[in-house]
Amino acid sequence: MEEVFEEEQGGREKIVCAENLQKTFTLSRKQQKIERSGSRKVAVNGLSFSAYRGEIYGLLGPNGAGKTTTLRMLSTLIKPDAGDAEICGHSVVRAPQKVRDCIGFMTSELKLEGFFTPDFLFDFFGSMHGVEKEVLAERKKTLFARFGIDRFAQVRVNDLSTGMKQKISLVVSIVHDPDVIIFDEPTNGLDVLTAKVVTDFLSELKAMGKSILLSTHIFSLVEKLCDRVGVIIDGKMIEDGTLAEICAGKPLEERFFEIYRSVKGEEI
Repeated sequence: MEEVFEEEQGGREKIVCAENLQKTFTLSRKQQKIERSGSRKVAVNGLSFSAYRGEIYGLLGPNGAGKTTTLRMLSTLIKPDAGDAEICGHSVVRAPQKVRDCIGFMTSELKLEGFFTPDFLFDFFGSMHGVEKEVLAERKKTLFARFGIDRFAQVRVNDLSTGMKQKISLVVSIVHDPDVIIFDEPTNGLDVLTAKVVTDFLSELKAMGKSILLSTHIFSLVEKLCDRVGVIIDGKMIEDGTLAEICAGKPLEERFFEIYRSVKGEEI
């Protein structure tokens, strides 16, 4: 890849740059019946986009569009079959550990060991990232108070509510104060109160200069949070731009279904 991180747009630094990402999976027989396809599924097909420092970039698309697979490649959990991406100047293919050092990845599929307490888990993940004890203690105090975890710090995860588990997953994913935060469906499965806490915190992180990449199928979340958005359908980036550019003077939901119909050639 070229020296893409020396480029700027309107004075903004490019912090994430994905180029021609591709990923294909082998399907089980059961999945083949569900997908009504052959033994292989192209989950992401030549996807490229960029995100800039201090913005929230949203990947918007229906279930199965390739959003989660894209974020998993960017987070170095899986390798692309082709293409590459750079985050903070580091290749997800050639320097995955350096990428992991500068990102926080949050997903509803993150399962915390139920036997342990939030206090123990925060210290454990902090030590994994090499956070100094004094810094770790201060971050724990701040984040636990911010999310109301302090009252449950010594309670085993198994005994906590779903919303509280999600909050704990969030704080341990950013224990090392990363520059880039990647969220896969950040409000998925949350009650309205917890969802508001999470979305408000995302806005706070942006105000602190963090770069946030999130996937969602919720139009209101994109309209509330995102500076720019990429519309993904069948693993391809169909539209990419500011929210105003994508909407073209129309509500996001209306515009999305116009784009969907133009790609799929079918009514919803």
